[in-house]
This record gives sequence, structure tokens and C-alpha cells, in this order.
Amino acid sequence: MQLHKIRSAASICWMAVTAMTLFLAGCGSGSGQPGGPPPTPEVATVTIEPRQVELTTELPGRTSAYLVAEIRPQVNGIIKKRLFKEGSDVKAGQLLYQIDPAPFQVALDSAKASLGKAQANLPSIRLKAERYKELLADKGVSRQDYDDAAAAMEQAQAEVAYWKSAVEAARINLGYTRVTAPISGRIGKSSVTDGALVTAYQAMALATIQQLDPIYVDVTQSSAELLRLKRHLEAGRLSADGEKARKVRLLLEDGTPYPLEGTLQFRDITVDPATGSFTLRIVVPNPNHLLLPGMFVRAVVQEGIAEQAILVPQQGVSRTPKGEPIALIVDEAGTVQQRLLSLNRALGDQWLVSSGLIPGDRVIVEGFLNIRPGAKVKAVAWEGPKAGAQAPKTKSSSATGP
Repeated sequence: MQLHKIRSAASICWMAVTAMTLFLAGCGSGSGQPGGPPPTPEVATVTIEPRQVELTTELPGRTSAYLVAEIRPQVNGIIKKRLFKEGSDVKAGQLLYQIDPAPFQVALDSAKASLGKAQANLPSIRLKAERYKELLADKGVSRQDYDDAAAAMEQAQAEVAYWKSAVEAARINLGYTRVTAPISGRIGKSSVTDGALVTAYQAMALATIQQLDPIYVDVTQSSAELLRLKRHLEAGRLSADGEKARKVRLLLEDGTPYPLEGTLQFRDITVDPATGSFTLRIVVPNPNHLLLPGMFVRAVVQEGIAEQAILVPQQGVSRTPKGEPIALIVDEAGTVQQRLLSLNRALGDQWLVSSGLIPGDRVIVEGFLNIRPGAKVKAVAWEGPKAGAQAPKTKSSSATGP
């Protein structure tokens, strides 16, 4: 009886092992090719094609008024009336302040009276000198009498000229009691009120007028960057674009683009020894007064045109443990090769490559997971959202690439 139980248990174990073996064999035969080679990895590539790219530099800068006029009195007196609204636009020649004109009117009237008196005395003195001259020829008067008459006439003429100048000076001073705007623009706050005493050419300005349309933008650029650009132009890696190179776009403080283009007016010829940079002055239309003096902006200045630029998507560039940029390409035999790159700068979502790639190279941008240099892969064209699109023309930064 005991032997029968042992044989039954052994039979059950054998049947279980047989069933498991058949089950595993069935699972393995599902693929039809048990133990066969893995499929060739598929990667997405971008074919390098040189293209023309406009290179630009973003430079920080500040706005400043096109014209600035500080209003100061040219005569002493009491402010009788302020005739403008603070913060408003004024025109050249517009009356801003009226200084009490009464004492200057009196001075003008007095000078006119003295001139009239001198002019009234002049005819009789002139006639006397002319008669003495005739009598001198006939020995009717002495030489001394004639000389005295001639001197008196010259003195009377000089007195007339003096009072004419005094009248003109009094008229000018009376005109200076009307303080007018020398330029058109926006006037700021007034530093004096009605009844205030002012003095001629005082240190404190009565108000300041600034012309805001157009407006200046002063940006700084390093002298080292200028030397680099000149070398690239001389070597033919960049070409100038004539009049278009003088056009400048602006980015406001919040990053939004300014709607109107400016014009590069000049580059300063002096380098600041403290910063190693020099100033570029840009003239920008400002009809709506969106730009105000002292505002921070960024100017997008054209460096030149790269006729045969090589661009590669940034996702196709990785780094070695030392930080060196590299790219994986697929050669004609379908083998993965590694290339060490030299990058210039970022243009949007792409790198501008200085060296390491040549036209026709197929750069891998997707499918890195199961590949390595020397592996066989199947290359397909990348169908990303920007594949084959033109690179941005003006989105580079002032810093060179890594």
C-alpha cells in the first residue's frame, strides 16, 4: 500500500514537469524565430545643408533724449506767471515764464530818451564844425577853435552810438523777461512758482525740455567683439549687407519687440579703459513716446551675413564628460560615427557649427537610446516640427558659443 502511494506521487510530479516543459516551449515558439538576432535600430537624422544666415548681436543699452534744453533766466527778476502745464508738449518759441517786465521797460524808455537827447544835439555841433572848417581856410578862426569844434562833433556822434547800444541792450533785456522754449519737446516739472525770485544764469534750471521723437539709444559693445567681427569679415566668413546693416531692432524691458526699426548713427572711436567697451548710438523713431529717457532696452545689431552657415538642431548635440560638444552621424555604410564639434552660437533652437560637420552629413537627432559609435542603424529623415525650416535670422546673442 505504501509503495503504491509513492508511485502515484512520482507519476504526478512527472506529469507536472512535462506540462511545464510543453508550456514553455509553446511560449518560445510564438515568435517563430527563437534566439534570432535583434532588429536594426532606427534613428531620425537631419542632413546638413549650408544656408545663408544673418548673424546679429544683442547689446544692452539705455535710451536718452534726442535734444535736451535746460531753461534758465537771463535777467534778474520776479516770476510773474508760469504759462505751461507740467509734463505737456511744448513748441519752440512758446512762452513758458513771464518775468516782471516793469523795471526793464523803464530802462528801455530811459535809454531811448537819452538817445533822443544825443541825436538832438548832434546837428548843431556838426554845423558848427563845418563852418569852422570853412573859416579856417580864410584864416577866420584859429586852428585851435576848429580842432575843438571837430572834437565836439566826434564826441556827440560817439554819444549817439553809445545810447543806440544802450537802447538795444535794454530792448534785449526786456525781451528776456519772456522766457520761451528753445526747442520743441516734452517739458518736465517746474522748479519755481509764481512770485519766485530768479537770477540771471542761475545754477538751478527753471524746467527741462526733452525731445523724444526721435530718441537716442546708446548701447555698449566690447572692443574684443569688434576685433573678432573684423577678422571674420576680412577672412570672408562674414559679408556686410550694405545699408541694411545700419538697421537696428529693439527689444523692450519686458522682452517684447519694439515695432519700429532704428538706424545706427555712429560708433564711438574711444574705448572705455575701465570696461573695455565702446558706445554705439542708434536713432529710433518714437512717435507715440513709448520709449522714455533712461529706459533699458536691448538692441539687435547686425554683424553680417554668413553665406555657408552650417546649422544643427540642439537636440542633436551632446557633451562628453569633459564638456566637449559632440554629434553622432550615420555614414554611407549605415554605421554610427562620433564627431567632435566647435560651436559658434545658438540661433533659436539650433547651433551654428564652426567645425566638425560638412555638407551632406546625416546627424542623429532622435533614437539615441540603443546606439553607440560603430553600431549599424537604419536612418530615416527627421519629421520634427522645424525640420528643414530656415534658421532664425536675428536671434543670436553677443556671447560666442561653447
